Amino acid sequence: MAGSMRPRGKDTWQLRVHAGRDPRTGRKRYVERTYRGPKKEAQRALAALVLEVERLSPRSAGDGTLEALCNEWLAHAAASFSPRTVTTTRGYLDQPIIPAIGAIQVARLTPADLDRFYRYLLEVGGPKGPYAPATIRRIHGIVRRALTQGVRWGWLSHNPAVDASPPRVPHRGITPPSPEELVRLVRSAQESDPDLAAFVMLAASTGARRGELIALRRTDVELTNGIVSIERGIVIAGDRLVEQGTKTHQSRRITIDPVTVEVLRAHLERQDRRAGEFGASMSRSAFVFTDAIDGSAPWRPDSATRAFRNLCARAEISGIRLHDLRHYVATRLLSSGIDVRTVAGRLGHRNPSTTLNVYAHFVPASDRQAADALAALFEAATQPQGGDASSDSDGA
Repeated sequence: MAGSMRPRGKDTWQLRVHAGRDPRTGRKRYVERTYRGPKKEAQRALAALVLEVERLSPRSAGDGTLEALCNEWLAHAAASFSPRTVTTTRGYLDQPIIPAIGAIQVARLTPADLDRFYRYLLEVGGPKGPYAPATIRRIHGIVRRALTQGVRWGWLSHNPAVDASPPRVPHRGITPPSPEELVRLVRSAQESDPDLAAFVMLAASTGARRGELIALRRTDVELTNGIVSIERGIVIAGDRLVEQGTKTHQSRRITIDPVTVEVLRAHLERQDRRAGEFGASMSRSAFVFTDAIDGSAPWRPDSATRAFRNLCARAEISGIRLHDLRHYVATRLLSSGIDVRTVAGRLGHRNPSTTLNVYAHFVPASDRQAADALAALFEAATQPQGGDASSDSDGA
């Protein structure tokens, strides 16, 4: 529960603690008190009031609704979420979770209730029709996390989502573009949109995520050394662009090949010329992929996806998404025998196991190599030693 304090006069403070929402009206409820004394003592009094409200709140007795719990959980968890995650989660709570099952008391919620909800989403859905199994799994994840927090807070004794059965997500095969298709895409882009060609080549040589490429600034590019530093990503949160850390909250440095270096160099020089024509200049902090004359604003992620889709249409290539360029990098490297840890580092996977889980069938079969290595050991062990054989011959 959140608390706040504000001065009302000399050594007089108004303490205010959020006490959840009214189950009938949905309006926020607050407990307020006036405290007289120094600021440090008022802060201690506020902390004590927060504990008192938490202890006396009727929700701790298990009579809160799922709607109240979800709202309280998101307010609590938002600080550790990215802005995009907060926006997406809020959207799923508003539609379809709260309208469908928000009025149920969390202490009475059962796995059967959740399974009926998931089945309804799968068969009927919302205004746009049935939900995809993958989307229902995301909704299940939100409900499960909220209920897990509810167990910690004492709203209920057991999380029913643990025993629920959301639909399985059908396995979607990975279909990266072939080298020939990639060449056609790059050539088509070079003719119609050289900036997009540079973006496609960098995506197909680094394996970076869309938002990571769009977030690149000139300070992240070392053309002399052929290094690109992935430090952050850009996502759409609501109707605005948000710059945040990478998906795994880890930065990485990626080596790029000489051809991509030259394409990127030409791209930056082209930007400099355009800026000069309008009396502007590109600063060191300018975005690498930008439509702003001074490079102060990046491309939008959805605009990059739309441009790539149009590029595929012009090149008469179907069934390839922008994200498949990331798959292209992973599968080509693994098929060439590059070790999984190196590939995982390039892709930005926190653990190599993630890379293996996604791309295991692209790792070349090495069982024959293992057998050959063991055979070499056995062959050495079963061959007669040279010194012994010669001594026996001399003695005869």
